[in-house]
Amino acid sequence: MEARYNLKSPAVKRLMKEAAELKDPTDHYHAQPLEDNLFEWHFTVRGPPDSDFDGGVYHGRIVLPPEYPMKPPSIILLTANGRFEVGKKICLSISGHHPETWQPSWSIRTALLAIIGFMPTKGEGAIGSLDYTPEERRALAKKSQDFCCEGCGFAMKDILLPLKSGSDSSQADQEAKELARQISFKDDIPATFQGATASTSYGTQNPSAASLQQPAQPVAKSTSMSPRQRRAQQQSQRRSSTSPDVTQGQQPRDNHTDHGGSAVLIVILTLALAALIFRRIYLANEYIFDFEL
Repeated sequence: MEARYNLKSPAVKRLMKEAAELKDPTDHYHAQPLEDNLFEWHFTVRGPPDSDFDGGVYHGRIVLPPEYPMKPPSIILLTANGRFEVGKKICLSISGHHPETWQPSWSIRTALLAIIGFMPTKGEGAIGSLDYTPEERRALAKKSQDFCCEGCGFAMKDILLPLKSGSDSSQADQEAKELARQISFKDDIPATFQGATASTSYGTQNPSAASLQQPAQPVAKSTSMSPRQRRAQQQSQRRSSTSPDVTQGQQPRDNHTDHGGSAVLIVILTLALAALIFRRIYLANEYIFDFEL
C-alpha cells in the first residue's frame, strides 16, 4: 500500500501511524484501513456494558478526507443497532458534518470511543436517531454477532478479543463515557445542536437545515436541560430576536437620507450654474453697451 501513496503527505503519514497503533484489536474496538484504500477504514466496536447494547458488536465505515487530520472523517454504521440509522453518515461534532468543532488532535481512536459513549444516550427525536425499545435493542445486539461485512469480509465474532474484566476494560468504558460527554456539550457547538449532536443526515445537508426540522422548545418547559444548555438556548433566542425585519426597517431611513443629500447637491449645482449664466449675460450686455458708446 505504501507504494501507492505519497509518503510525504501529512494525511498519509498520520493514517499510517494510526494504522500501526490500532493494528492489534482490543476487547472494545478495532479499526484498520481497507487493503486497497488507505482513506477508508472499517471499524468494530463493542456495545457499552450495562446498557441495551451490552453484548452487541457493531461494524461500520470511516471515510477520511485527503486533508485529514485538518478535516474530520465521516462515520457510517453498517450493523443494525436501534440507536443510529444504518448506511447514513452520523452527525456528531467529531464527524464531517461539523468541521467547525473538529480538532486535529482527535483521531480514529477518538471517534471509536465517541461512538461507544454515544450509544446509550437518548435520540430525543433528532434527525436520523432511533429510539428503539430496550427489548428491540437487546435483540439486535444479540443478532449483531452474526453480522458479516461484505466490504472487508470480517465476521463480527472473530474481530474483537474476548471481553475481559478488570481495570483495562473499565478504563476504556469510562474514557468513552467521558469523551461522549465532552463532545456532546462542548461550548463551541451551536445551541441548536446541543443535546442533539448524534443525528444523521445525507451528504450535503447543513446544520441549519437539520436544526430547522427540530421544533424549538420554550425555555420554561426545558426543566431537564442542564444550566449550560439553558444558557446556550437563551443566547440563541436573543440572537434570533434581532430579525432581518429590523435591518430592513432601518433601510428606508438610510435611503431617505441619501436622497435628501442628493437633492441638496442638485439645488446647489443648479444655483451655481444659473449664477454663471447670469454673470456671462451681464458681461455680454456690458460689452455691447461699451461698444455702442
